[in-house]
Amino acid sequence: MSKKILMITGDFTEDYETMVPFQTLLAVGHQVDAVCPDKKAGDSVATAIHDFEGDQTYSEKPGHRFALNASFDEIDPAAYDALVIPGGRAPEYLRLNSDVIKMVRHFFDTNKPVAAICHGAQLLAAADVLKGRRCSAYPACSPEVRLAGGEFAEIEVDQATTDGNLVTAPAWPAHPAWLSQFMALLNS
Repeated sequence: MSKKILMITGDFTEDYETMVPFQTLLAVGHQVDAVCPDKKAGDSVATAIHDFEGDQTYSEKPGHRFALNASFDEIDPAAYDALVIPGGRAPEYLRLNSDVIKMVRHFFDTNKPVAAICHGAQLLAAADVLKGRRCSAYPACSPEVRLAGGEFAEIEVDQATTDGNLVTAPAWPAHPAWLSQFMALLNS
């Protein structure tokens, strides 16, 4: 059964963590509306490619332009069955937008499936939805998960974890596990 999924993204979202779930969910028949505050359908956001090359943290290179297919100001979260939050640097500023915070909270208040990856945990922490929940993220986000009352799931970079309606993963190498667990929630 096809679901209507909201993806909240922004400039310098991680390329793979945006493109791969967007395209995968479309490929299996879901409707995915990708939005960004202050942008409309047809606008695009800059993406960044984060890689793990042996340094103390990830490296960052310019990615593709990602075209938005819905207008942020026209979104009603109640019309959606699930939420996807990609990582990258976008959650860092998205968490400062009160409308984004309200949207994220809606999906937890209504117990709809939520998939967040990498730095997406910053947005979950800011929305105050992690209390008592197990959440994975890029390891540098572990203090935010813990300070928000969550249990940081220290899992391998290619793994994911599900806690109720929330599926989280450390980074894009986890796409197979993360998307599989998210799709299981969509189909339940």
